[in-house]
Amino acid sequence: MSPPDTVRLGGGEVRGLRLDGHLSFRGIPYAAPPVGERRWRAPAPVVPWSGVRDATTPGPDAPQPTRSFAHVTSTDEDCLTLDVTVPDTPTTGRPVLVWLHGGGGTNGTATRDAGRLATTGDVVVVTPRFRLGVLACFGHPGLADGGTFGLQDQQAALRWVRREITRFGGDPANVTLAGESYGALMVAAHLVAPASAGLFHRAILQSAFAVLAPTPAHTLIPGVPALPPRWTPADELDRLGAATAAEHGWTAPGGDPHAALARLRRVPVADLLQASDAFIRPAFGGHVLPESPASALPAGRFHRVPVLLGATRDEARFFVAVFADLVGNPVTARDYPRLLAEAFGDAADEVAARYPPARFATPGLAWARVCTDRAWAWPTWQLGRALAEHTDTWCYEFADPDAPPPVPLPGLPTGAQHAAELAYQFDVPGGPPLSAAQRGFAERVNRYWTAFAAHGDPAHPDLPDWPGLRTGHVQSLAPDRIGGADYAADHRLDFWARLS
Repeated sequence: MSPPDTVRLGGGEVRGLRLDGHLSFRGIPYAAPPVGERRWRAPAPVVPWSGVRDATTPGPDAPQPTRSFAHVTSTDEDCLTLDVTVPDTPTTGRPVLVWLHGGGGTNGTATRDAGRLATTGDVVVVTPRFRLGVLACFGHPGLADGGTFGLQDQQAALRWVRREITRFGGDPANVTLAGESYGALMVAAHLVAPASAGLFHRAILQSAFAVLAPTPAHTLIPGVPALPPRWTPADELDRLGAATAAEHGWTAPGGDPHAALARLRRVPVADLLQASDAFIRPAFGGHVLPESPASALPAGRFHRVPVLLGATRDEARFFVAVFADLVGNPVTARDYPRLLAEAFGDAADEVAARYPPARFATPGLAWARVCTDRAWAWPTWQLGRALAEHTDTWCYEFADPDAPPPVPLPGLPTGAQHAAELAYQFDVPGGPPLSAAQRGFAERVNRYWTAFAAHGDPAHPDLPDWPGLRTGHVQSLAPDRIGGADYAADHRLDFWARLS
């Protein structure tokens, strides 16, 4: 017997869609729409509905501008919905995996088919939508909880899981919070946020960026200056918000802050999105996130749950390709020493000696390797080792050299770039196809992930052993080989430790 495709929730009934091997329930509200006077406020309880709500199509994505790397645009603030994917067998007590999407903090979508992940490991997958950019991380004098609205949305989704997931056969006492890129950054915030305690029991961070330390100029995106850790002091955010609002003419400088907020809540969302890039760093210093994760995590001040984290082998190829090559401004032999000097100052010659462009097919690939090692591999290692001091931690490197790129990059050797692993975990409409070998590999990777979700350890009897990070082990994941990687040597971590 199959589970029902109609489920009664606290807010009303929903009807999902039966697909090949799983059921999909989409666009389920987990909080009231954050519109009008509810803009920049904590999420409110769901507004109940009558009758059976259609849950066969996704809800609107959070408001976001169009990007070259994301084919999603939206101006609909009624975005606090989630999707639930359930294997099509009548079992209770399944592990639950809550997935937070990436997108840099301004963009992203939860609209992915999680059937592959759900059925491979017999788990319930929940993918929430949450506020982004200026609607998530805006701050202003007089605004309570500024800079934390996206984080609070995710907490509301986790509370919804605790209340409702048994109705889908899930176990609310066995919840894994997972995320990729910006989603992984938010997982790091939840490890520290007081109100997130007890809402999840394991954590997965895929390609977390700048959690603990600053990032040198150009090493995230060519042309972007040095970046601090991805956390903003609340008072600094308030000043930025007031200055931005005045600069755009949304408020008068120096006026009453409460009158200014009333005006800001009436600004069309499309206009607000012009400022989204300035508001992607969650704020700390208030009750939602009292302390910066950059300080709290190394000190052991976080919720002690098992952690699985890692990165892709060629992370930065994505950013060099999208933000340099594809816009007609590739990294050239003349650019390379300038980028090194602006990123590393007096150490530029040392970096050049270890990454001579003559060893790479193009200067862009040389720069991508520098950026991958310094901005991704070294911070991942730092974060993993910090967490492993206090809790069980496993580390991986996704290393399929032929992974299909997340966006079309014709003629560029993309490798295992940023976000490449998502095609192995989810089916995306119109997304890149996998070969037969890659589909088999995807099943093995997903068995590791779902074993971790079930037991807090990725060990699986049918897969190669995966020792914890305390032993120094990093698991390389590729179609032709799964096993230990010489991560420190491959990414010159001793060198970067000395320069950092």
